[in-house]
Amino acid sequence: MLDLNPEQFILKQVFATIHCEPTWQWKKRDKPFPNYDLFYVWSGEGTLVLNGKAYELQKGHCFLFKHGDVTTATHDPQNPLVLTYIHFDLTETPQLVPTSHRLVENTISFESLLTRYVRLLLVKSFGMEIEAKLILKQLMIHLLREAEEKIEQIANTSNSLLETVREIANYIQQHPSEQHSIGSLAARANLSPRYFSLKFKQIIGHTVRSYIIRSRIERAEHLLRYSGLTVTEAACVLGYSDLHFFSRQFKKYTGTNPSEIR
Repeated sequence: MLDLNPEQFILKQVFATIHCEPTWQWKKRDKPFPNYDLFYVWSGEGTLVLNGKAYELQKGHCFLFKHGDVTTATHDPQNPLVLTYIHFDLTETPQLVPTSHRLVENTISFESLLTRYVRLLLVKSFGMEIEAKLILKQLMIHLLREAEEKIEQIANTSNSLLETVREIANYIQQHPSEQHSIGSLAARANLSPRYFSLKFKQIIGHTVRSYIIRSRIERAEHLLRYSGLTVTEAACVLGYSDLHFFSRQFKKYTGTNPSEIR
């Protein structure tokens, strides 16, 4: 969106910073997104499914939903989400668009821009529309800049480290039923737990914990669809001793009860 000038941003009267109620959930829309939606998590925990891919939500997670996207989301009632969402559109198709998901690292400056935008449109002060469009472009630049910096970080990572971390990620996928821990996986990679966790997130794009859960649930979904196993049998195969915990985690991750897949 660097190629667009601020006047090409179309403001929508759909924006807010909200503290989600414990019963909050984002159900699947009847129709896909008709415009762009910038979605940012200030605090809390939850799971968002975007076009079939699940993301574990926490502070700093930012999404840019685009035309045609399909989303659902839930959150932990004991740790509810605080969100900002901003709908907007463009007069032209941009050449460069931020990725659909990013974990914002410089949250202070990003949150400052979000707060300024929401206040502007609520108060409707002089020059509000022009400034709001400028802020929207700043937000897009922020996301694009962080993406470029991430690419540079990965480019500076040695090939051997890349291969090691990817081998560990593949090992997790191939052995989802094992009781993996950061310590055991770091030892396998011959790295300290802290450094291993940092590089795993940087290279793979997920924390070690969320990747382990993702691998287990993806395997469980495959077993339920194609192997003929019952929900109890699939949970047991993947090392879950608590069927209710397995079902909750499965639904949190996929938005669907395992019995419905079965």
